Amino acid sequence: MSYWQVDFYRRPLQTPTGIPLWELVICDPQQQFYYTEFCPEPLATSVWLTQAFRNCGQPLPDRVQVFRPQSLGLIEVACQRLNLPLEATRRTLTLKQFLLQRAAAYPSLETYTGAAYDPLAIDQPPPLPLPDDIWGDYWQFAAISPDQLSQLMQYPLRILSFEMDMLPENLGLASDCAIPGIILYAGRKSLKLARWFQEQSPYRLEFIRGEPCGVILHSGLRDRWVFLTFSNPEIAAAGDLFRDRLARTQGLHFFLIQPAENDTTYTALWLLHPLEYQSSSDS
Repeated sequence: MSYWQVDFYRRPLQTPTGIPLWELVICDPQQQFYYTEFCPEPLATSVWLTQAFRNCGQPLPDRVQVFRPQSLGLIEVACQRLNLPLEATRRTLTLKQFLLQRAAAYPSLETYTGAAYDPLAIDQPPPLPLPDDIWGDYWQFAAISPDQLSQLMQYPLRILSFEMDMLPENLGLASDCAIPGIILYAGRKSLKLARWFQEQSPYRLEFIRGEPCGVILHSGLRDRWVFLTFSNPEIAAAGDLFRDRLARTQGLHFFLIQPAENDTTYTALWLLHPLEYQSSSDS
């Protein structure tokens, strides 16, 4: 299956007459194809975008991936016109790396405005509380070895979400590496909760020290949820260990839902490997 990773948004550039410029960037995850084209803001429409897709010199892909919420609407309409499936996902590492390279070159262009610019910045709304009925019986920070993870993935899980590059062996993790995560025990509500979390497209779990401490679930393109809060010092210490282990797993962690602690039935498992860690390890 062929993929395009696409961004279409305003840049810190303008025409000689002062009209803001947008830029279309297309690349494939294998880094074999890059395409860029500028567009004056008044022409930045789905019609222009559709024509640009057709004229970029490459066969249309099987799927288009978009990470920027502000780009989603226009790209979605263009994809509908071309009968292209669209995937909204933060996991567009090749595109994000290329956007950083492009941004570094903008100051050398005559059209550069000098405005402050972060090519990956996304406005995030404040974290929302989980819906009242979306919670289990209890939870815990946990850690498992790569072998234990492999065994867990062999169970008949109702939901199993991961990408091949997230597997410990593909990250080069040692066999005794402790992969951190959170387990939510949800009893009879396990499947209901698993389906809700799957709809949110989990991206990462973030432990935050504070009064109280908390864990934030990042999901979708920019959503954040207050996954839990607590003041217990022992649990906070476990949160610190969770965060420390992330540095040794290149950010790899997991989120597991099962009915009860001693139950051999597992409902849902997500492997989470945020690109923030991948980008820092590549630099």
